[in-house]
Amino acid sequence: MLTVYLVLIPAFLLALGGLLLWASRSGRETEKLNRGLSREERTREILKKVRQIDVSTRAIVNELFAGEYHSVFKGRGMEFAEVREYQPGDDVRIIDWNVSARTGKPFVKIFDEERELTVMLLVDVSSSGDFGTARHLKREVAAEISAVLAFSAISNNDKVGLIIFSDKIEKYIPPRKGKKHVLRVIREVLFYEPGEAKTDLNVPLEYLSRIVKRRSTAFLISDFLARDFEKSLQLAAKKHDLIAMNIIDPREVTLPDAGLVELEDAESGERLTLDTGASYVRNGFHKAIRAYQKELRGLFRSTGVDHIEVLTDRSYVEPINRFFKMRARRKGALQ
Repeated sequence: MLTVYLVLIPAFLLALGGLLLWASRSGRETEKLNRGLSREERTREILKKVRQIDVSTRAIVNELFAGEYHSVFKGRGMEFAEVREYQPGDDVRIIDWNVSARTGKPFVKIFDEERELTVMLLVDVSSSGDFGTARHLKREVAAEISAVLAFSAISNNDKVGLIIFSDKIEKYIPPRKGKKHVLRVIREVLFYEPGEAKTDLNVPLEYLSRIVKRRSTAFLISDFLARDFEKSLQLAAKKHDLIAMNIIDPREVTLPDAGLVELEDAESGERLTLDTGASYVRNGFHKAIRAYQKELRGLFRSTGVDHIEVLTDRSYVEPINRFFKMRARRKGALQ
């Protein structure tokens, strides 16, 4: 059971909400600037940013990830075909216990390998994503990661779909193939303007299980500043190959010694002034966040969900590449 530890330390609760006001002005100024642009100017800015991400991420995919993705995910899509009576040498893990119980004889499930996979990107666009104290806002990192995964998928002839969410489903793009489709996915993740500011991770997980009938590989991309989503995570992980991608800004882990700082909860608008010059405040914040992250990792382990942690002040290439290699080793051990 996840606990939001900062409820026990009220001075830090708003910081967990995701926004250090003094450190996020660049994101807000960009947003104001965009609102001041004409439609044509904004369109040019969007296309420019999408092209930049297209060029940079395709290079990464071609040089690093395409082969890793292929070795990890190709052939993992399996569709149930029929059952037959157990034969010596069959893998006990594919025994159909329900049929075996009814007939009194052991039966195993037979699967047909699907020629293609469906990759679903579940991307959090709540207001806490418009936070960044390093090179990029969390939302920009989410867009680049989405691009890498999407280009890796289409290079493998797989389909890619998108679910954009806050505390509701903001937008659903059905799985398709092709570069034009991937560029649309990037554009939506980067520039979609959500109707709501808050986060509810139950919403995309339940929607995924309802809308995508066959087993898919689903990447849940969020900062996971939410609670009470354990049951939905567990149910979705039983139906789909679910991978959690946790995007973290360094200031969400360690507070600087900056004296009095005004904090604002990005999702509720509530504000608080905090004395970061006090060491007990900084140390308490750090311990509380670490405890929350530890419990979050424990939740992922207990539900069988692989997870990747990406820091906004570091390259996302290494953690994703490490994940692919780990998956490849695991797949080789099972064969």
